[in-house]
Amino acid sequence: MKQPNDVFNDFQAKMSELLKNLPAKDIERNMKALLSQGFSKLDLVTREEFDTQTQVLMRTRARLEELEQRVAQLEAKLGGGPSSSNQD
Repeated sequence: MKQPNDVFNDFQAKMSELLKNLPAKDIERNMKALLSQGFSKLDLVTREEFDTQTQVLMRTRARLEELEQRVAQLEAKLGGGPSSSNQD
Protein backbone atom coordinates (compact mmCIF):
# COMPACT_ATOMS: atom_id res chain seq x y z
CA MET A 1 0.00 0.00 0.00
CA LYS A 2 1.26 3.44 -0.91
CA GLN A 3 1.91 6.06 1.71
CA PRO A 4 -0.01 9.39 1.46
CA ASN A 5 3.24 11.18 0.59
CA ASP A 6 3.89 8.72 -2.25
CA VAL A 7 0.41 9.31 -3.67
CA PHE A 8 0.87 13.06 -3.42
CA ASN A 9 4.33 12.90 -5.04
CA ASP A 10 3.00 10.72 -7.88
CA PHE A 11 0.11 13.10 -8.42
CA GLN A 12 2.43 16.10 -8.41
CA ALA A 13 4.81 14.45 -10.90
CA LYS A 14 1.94 13.54 -13.23
CA MET A 15 0.48 17.04 -13.05
CA SER A 16 3.88 18.59 -13.77
CA GLU A 17 4.34 16.33 -16.77
CA LEU A 18 0.84 17.14 -18.00
CA LEU A 19 1.42 20.88 -17.66
CA LYS A 20 4.72 20.64 -19.52
CA ASN A 21 2.95 19.08 -22.50
CA LEU A 22 0.10 21.59 -22.74
CA PRO A 23 0.06 24.00 -25.67
CA ALA A 24 -0.16 26.88 -23.19
CA LYS A 25 3.35 26.08 -22.03
CA ASP A 26 4.60 26.22 -25.63
CA ILE A 27 2.81 29.52 -26.15
CA GLU A 28 4.37 30.90 -22.98
CA ARG A 29 7.85 29.81 -24.07
CA ASN A 30 7.34 31.27 -27.53
CA MET A 31 6.05 34.57 -26.13
CA LYS A 32 9.02 34.84 -23.78
CA ALA A 33 11.42 34.21 -26.65
CA LEU A 34 9.59 36.72 -28.85
CA LEU A 35 9.61 39.40 -26.15
CA SER A 36 13.27 38.78 -25.34
CA GLN A 37 14.16 39.13 -29.00
CA GLY A 38 12.12 42.32 -29.31
CA PHE A 39 13.64 43.87 -26.18
CA SER A 40 17.15 43.03 -27.34
CA LYS A 41 16.56 45.09 -30.50
CA LEU A 42 15.49 48.16 -28.51
CA ASP A 43 17.90 50.63 -27.01
CA LEU A 44 16.85 50.09 -23.39
CA VAL A 45 18.69 50.74 -20.14
CA THR A 46 18.59 48.61 -17.04
CA ARG A 47 16.76 49.77 -13.94
CA GLU A 48 20.12 50.14 -12.20
CA GLU A 49 21.42 52.45 -14.95
CA PHE A 50 18.19 54.46 -14.84
CA ASP A 51 18.38 54.87 -11.06
CA THR A 52 22.05 55.90 -11.27
CA GLN A 53 21.28 58.55 -13.89
CA THR A 54 18.33 59.78 -11.82
CA GLN A 55 20.65 60.29 -8.84
CA VAL A 56 23.18 62.12 -11.03
CA LEU A 57 20.42 64.37 -12.35
CA MET A 58 19.19 65.14 -8.83
CA ARG A 59 22.71 66.10 -7.70
CA THR A 60 23.19 68.22 -10.82
CA ARG A 61 19.88 69.99 -10.29
CA ALA A 62 20.75 70.73 -6.66
CA ARG A 63 24.15 72.08 -7.68
CA LEU A 64 22.55 74.25 -10.39
CA GLU A 65 20.11 75.73 -7.88
CA GLU A 66 23.00 76.43 -5.51
CA LEU A 67 24.97 78.17 -8.26
CA GLU A 68 21.93 80.19 -9.33
CA GLN A 69 21.58 81.46 -5.77
CA ARG A 70 25.26 82.39 -5.64
CA VAL A 71 25.01 84.27 -8.94
CA ALA A 72 21.95 86.14 -7.69
CA GLN A 73 23.81 87.10 -4.51
CA LEU A 74 26.84 88.29 -6.48
CA GLU A 75 24.65 90.29 -8.86
CA ALA A 76 22.92 91.91 -5.89
CA LYS A 77 26.29 92.89 -4.40
CA LEU A 78 27.47 94.35 -7.70
CA GLY A 79 24.57 96.68 -8.16
CA GLY A 80 21.29 95.01 -8.69
CA GLY A 81 20.66 92.29 -11.18
CA PRO A 82 21.72 91.44 -14.70
CA SER A 83 22.85 94.25 -16.91
CA SER A 84 20.56 95.54 -19.62
CA SER A 85 23.40 95.44 -22.17
CA ASN A 86 22.90 91.70 -22.66
CA GLN A 87 19.58 92.21 -24.44
CA ASP A 88 19.32 91.78 -28.20
